[in-house]
Amino acid sequence: MINEKVKKNLRLFADNAVNLVLISLLTGIFAGVVVTLYNILASLGEETSVKLYTLVRDNPAFVPVLFLGLGAGGIVIGTLVRFVPMIRGSGIPQIEGAARGIVRFKWYVTMCSMFAASLACIFMGLSAGAEGPSLEIGGCAGDAVGHLLKRNQMTRRLQIASGSSAGLAVAFNAPITGLVFAMEEAFRSFSPQVFICAALSVVSALFTRNAIRPPLGYGVGYTFDTFIFPHEFSFTYCLWAIPAAIVASLLGVAFYYSVFAVKKGFKKVTFLKGAGKYLVPFLFAGVFGLITVYAMGGGHSFIEALGTSGTGSISFEKVFGLSIAVSLIIIIVFKFIAGILAMSCGVPCGVFIPMLAIGAGIGGLLSLLFGKMGMDAAFGDYLVIICMSVFFVTVVRAPITGVVMVFELTGQFTNFLPALLGIALGYLISMLFKTEPIYERSLTGFIAEEKLYENVRKIRATVKVQPDSKADGTHVRTIIWPTNGLIVQVMTSDGNVAVPDGETLLKAGDTFVFECETNSEEELYDYLYGIAGKPEN
Repeated sequence: MINEKVKKNLRLFADNAVNLVLISLLTGIFAGVVVTLYNILASLGEETSVKLYTLVRDNPAFVPVLFLGLGAGGIVIGTLVRFVPMIRGSGIPQIEGAARGIVRFKWYVTMCSMFAASLACIFMGLSAGAEGPSLEIGGCAGDAVGHLLKRNQMTRRLQIASGSSAGLAVAFNAPITGLVFAMEEAFRSFSPQVFICAALSVVSALFTRNAIRPPLGYGVGYTFDTFIFPHEFSFTYCLWAIPAAIVASLLGVAFYYSVFAVKKGFKKVTFLKGAGKYLVPFLFAGVFGLITVYAMGGGHSFIEALGTSGTGSISFEKVFGLSIAVSLIIIIVFKFIAGILAMSCGVPCGVFIPMLAIGAGIGGLLSLLFGKMGMDAAFGDYLVIICMSVFFVTVVRAPITGVVMVFELTGQFTNFLPALLGIALGYLISMLFKTEPIYERSLTGFIAEEKLYENVRKIRATVKVQPDSKADGTHVRTIIWPTNGLIVQVMTSDGNVAVPDGETLLKAGDTFVFECETNSEEELYDYLYGIAGKPEN
């Protein structure tokens, strides 16, 4: 009897744990390879675009050629996005929708299209980061593993979320940020299953990244090491941190509402079946890039330049020899406009780092202003980090990710308290102005534009819990149920019927009724069988 029980438990562990572990590790390795290569190429593309724009600036005769190329590139990218809507924008809203079972896609089409299109945008000098596309490419890698190994819907969605977190972790070399983002944004669940799968994928992806980069001549580290915090954060500094956080948050609110206002205007553009609207962000990018190189790319070098190593003395390449303050204003305005145009138009590029760059620029400008008003210059680095995190959180509404990201990217914990204070203020202001998470609202818009809810209907699925399944001996609250659904009834093996709550314990032989809005009854049952086990007949 004991041997049979041991065998049963080992079989259950192999089916429900080992397989999931191995699949998550494979997802991380695949995502690590593809996203690492993508980020290396993105870095080379950004360097090449800076050299190209410098050449054009030094030889004005090439300016018309530059803008002809940008115009042609905008039309090509706009046409590609029309045929592959999954790569519209950063791709983050779409991959979040896929992780929740709302959006369906072909992983190889989306991965290759986003890989090529976003690299083209970076090469052409747009204010484009690699982090958003990295997240979508990682999610595609997760779906590829689940699809090729013929896993059920639940496992495939877990791997999409895990691959997304691995992709972001590889892009930033920030494992906790990638892990938290998967739970806070992609699945919006802190379930043990999501945590374990995402953690394993992140670990294997970063090992893969750090194995690939050195042989190719690239370092494995990635932090903004120009920021130093020589003094402990004290109450006195709050007098500067609070107004800085308020300013950054208000500008974040302005950015948020500007994106959707401009998006309404772009919807009226029908030139070349809508592809013509892509001319606007591409041509603006050409103008901005010729004025300052800091308007191009994600903004890593710009953020690095704002770090003063605790001296309070900002030093970077000025715009046309103007003062640091005026140069900062110009760069912030350019990044602000470029970010709005990219997000509202749907250019396939990342705005993750560009948003951080806008916030950092605001912090740098305020540190100069507050320095003239008596603030200790050594506190300037704090202000940059505070405003960077506040601007991001106000727009994205992912406070935990924002807090974790700050100390991972700087490699220091001293800034945790001021960042936390600023993020709390920013979050309150975003609630006051009733902003929604921008990726969530973008996902809602994507669903409406693609008419994904056109054939949705309400389905009541009745499923029996099989022995040794994931649901056997599990509380309802710990199970990741399909999106847009609810378990409404449980009938126990002895015939008792109850309305379940989070503490209801499911056991083998129980039958539950799950009510869900979906356009695929087959996928719904496949997902539920992944939880409760599939009947033999």
